[in-house]
Amino acid sequence: MFALSKVLRRSQRLPLGVCNAVYAKLEVPLERRSTVLEAPTVVFDKSQSFEGFYQFSSDFSTSRRSLSSKADAKGVEEEDLEDGFSELEGAKSAQEASSESDIEDDLVSEELSGDEDDGELDNSDAKSGSRNAMRKRSSELFRAIVSAPGISIDSALDKWLEEGKKINRAEVANAMLNLRRRRMYGRALQMSEWLEAKNQMEFTERDYASRLDLIAKIRGLQKAEAYIEKIPKSFRGEVIYRSLLANCVATSNVKKAEEVFNKMKVLGFPLTSFACDQLLLLYKRVDKKKIADVLLLMEKENIKPSRLTYQTLIDTKGSSNDLTGMEQIVETMKAEGVELDLRTQFILAKHYAAAGLEEKAEKVLKEMEGESLTVNRWACKDLLSVYASLGRVDEVDRIWKICGENPRIDECLAAILAFGKIGKIKEAEEIFEKSLKLSNRVPAKVFSALLRVYVDHKMLSEGKDLVKRMAESNCTIGALTWDALIRLYVDAGEVGKADSLLNKATQQNQMRPLMNSFMYIMEDYAKKGDVHNTEKIFQRMRQAGYVSRFRQFQALLEAYVNAKNPAYGMRDRMKADNIFPNKAMAALLAQTDPFRKTAVSDLLD
Repeated sequence: MFALSKVLRRSQRLPLGVCNAVYAKLEVPLERRSTVLEAPTVVFDKSQSFEGFYQFSSDFSTSRRSLSSKADAKGVEEEDLEDGFSELEGAKSAQEASSESDIEDDLVSEELSGDEDDGELDNSDAKSGSRNAMRKRSSELFRAIVSAPGISIDSALDKWLEEGKKINRAEVANAMLNLRRRRMYGRALQMSEWLEAKNQMEFTERDYASRLDLIAKIRGLQKAEAYIEKIPKSFRGEVIYRSLLANCVATSNVKKAEEVFNKMKVLGFPLTSFACDQLLLLYKRVDKKKIADVLLLMEKENIKPSRLTYQTLIDTKGSSNDLTGMEQIVETMKAEGVELDLRTQFILAKHYAAAGLEEKAEKVLKEMEGESLTVNRWACKDLLSVYASLGRVDEVDRIWKICGENPRIDECLAAILAFGKIGKIKEAEEIFEKSLKLSNRVPAKVFSALLRVYVDHKMLSEGKDLVKRMAESNCTIGALTWDALIRLYVDAGEVGKADSLLNKATQQNQMRPLMNSFMYIMEDYAKKGDVHNTEKIFQRMRQAGYVSRFRQFQALLEAYVNAKNPAYGMRDRMKADNIFPNKAMAALLAQTDPFRKTAVSDLLD
């Protein structure tokens, strides 16, 4: 751990402006930091003790969000994503957020299945093979639940008992895992509630944690917290609060995540790498300055970094364009005896490609491929993604030719996106048609992948037709699909239709739209100087349950600036939401200040 902190300190001195703006010095106790940042460099009081670290400062949580504007796109409502399939937004940080949320879901699944690794993602053949076997294993109970007509599954489960069939823990665990992997959280929660109501299974702490996790995903964090009080005290252990913490992180609720983290300490639970990794994932999205504090805490408490710890740090350095720092963390990882797994290599290759370092990216990709792709088949989807980013049409064609004869659904998804990225729309559509034949139940994520391609190429009519076809196929049209359509309308200059679509989708489907769905519209209104509609979207985001953040207020201020209108009370509004301006936002505030002094006003006074 000391070696890792040392690497971060050393890399911080590198002449990289982005890196210096992202990380604060490691010696700084978080609770003593200034709450107003108006310059990239802030001098802190280093003399204070670190003992108060656990009491996170919620006032500081949103002070600097230079990279958080695109990271909020991913929430638990994106039920069409699975196994690394990135969301429809083209931004790199949005894809990262998607991957992180998938990781969190996998961590919860591992918890429920009794896999004690404190959040470390181990891609060893034995472990991944074991999990894959469990996911694919036939489950009669799962099929009965999925085939149940209507919303409620109680009648199907009651019929199961009437037919004399027994329910055992192994069958339940398999059905639960299959439901989770398909994002069928509503049915999973119903099964859990039915099992307890019918006394079909003696609940353990992990069963209660599973229920808590499902409640958080479907009904929100407030309902999940209330459910904890209903859990018998003897079962309110660390796993319960770990599940709650993971869901706070998944929704990027900084204040609540910090409260849960602190409560775990108050309750006497041991500090684990899982809890620290959750905070690292959170701060990577919303406030990278705090990453240093988490690492200092881990060093102080002698907590060994997990594989996920290293992956998060590598990804953070890469997204900040600090490739030297990224490579130093990789060397530290190797020195600590942690081997580079497939996911870590993918992260490295992705950032090398984004930085234009083609040779380094291709070297990592060749290592991922190994001697034969037929043997290392699991690498295909990641190879397709990075080679497409590099614009290597020949490599994308080669890899798809290898796995295209007998493709898996995740490979089809990656191939659709890859061919779309290199401009081969026809090939992407052909793969889409082929993927529809792989399963009796047409997966919504296949439609979402092609829709993403249409979004990137601003193909509005094709996107609308695809969504109609999606509805005809009885696919669930979730928040992610609406998000893509809204972006298509905005990009086509039809922001009014996008606004109307968002409103109708919310009312008719009782769904919570993605944050980005609001932001596409809000930022377009702001560019036009339409203060009224910008404020309207701002309020609708609040009503949808999104906490106001730096990005919303920035769009709001830009609307006032473009309209050349004063923004009365804006500083007080921001202060009430714990939003503190950086240098750029301070300039916007100055332009909209109704009481600012000008040369003319001085003469008139």
